[in-house]
Amino acid sequence: MTPSANALLQADDSADTGTQQIRDAIRDAIVERRLAPGTKLSEADVGNLFNVSRTLARAALQALSYEGLVSVEKNRGAFVAYPSPDEAKQIFAARRLVEPGILREAAARITPSQIQHLRQLLQEEGRLISERGQTARRAEIKASGDFHLTLASISGNAIMQRFMEELVARSSLVIALYGQSAVSSCGHSEHGDIVTAIEAGDLDRACHLMVHHISHIEADLDLRERKSFGLKEAFSI
Repeated sequence: MTPSANALLQADDSADTGTQQIRDAIRDAIVERRLAPGTKLSEADVGNLFNVSRTLARAALQALSYEGLVSVEKNRGAFVAYPSPDEAKQIFAARRLVEPGILREAAARITPSQIQHLRQLLQEEGRLISERGQTARRAEIKASGDFHLTLASISGNAIMQRFMEELVARSSLVIALYGQSAVSSCGHSEHGDIVTAIEAGDLDRACHLMVHHISHIEADLDLRERKSFGLKEAFSI
């Protein structure tokens, strides 16, 4: 390979790494609900924030749009996606289909140390639940998502793990829009019951608990269609 070709490959690798880092950082902010649905994400602002070119910022936003986390609108720019009630239902339907399979794959490979790691995640989640404040709340939401992502990681299927990252992030958007209570962040005790069933080798029960758990989160959402008002009506002018 010529030196010039090698330099081009290194530049491409650097660009890909930069795009992924920006994409992952924005995805984390969505999962933790630091970025609300509808938030504008201009290429200039994203580029300045991460100290990269607008080209890299545009590539990261485009990648997030492929995952359904960002909506790119012609002549308006990019925004954190604003899922409809129908999309919300589809996201949780997908999770009910996918996560029991991930759970079974994870259970077939899980080691005692990985069980211990899941227990440690649950301890941290429980500690955060007992704390007050917005910072603790955001960390709790992330810890809840990490439980599901850790099971996907243990399954050994990198494709499913990436898919779960998208589903967890999109679920966070839905919860931010439609969630009514702390239940939406994920039932801590339900996580513990799932781990106990996996450890006991009762996979049918573990899968049943997982489906119930996902349905429990969805049941806490208010997915009723909202009537839209004009500006004067909204302010009773």
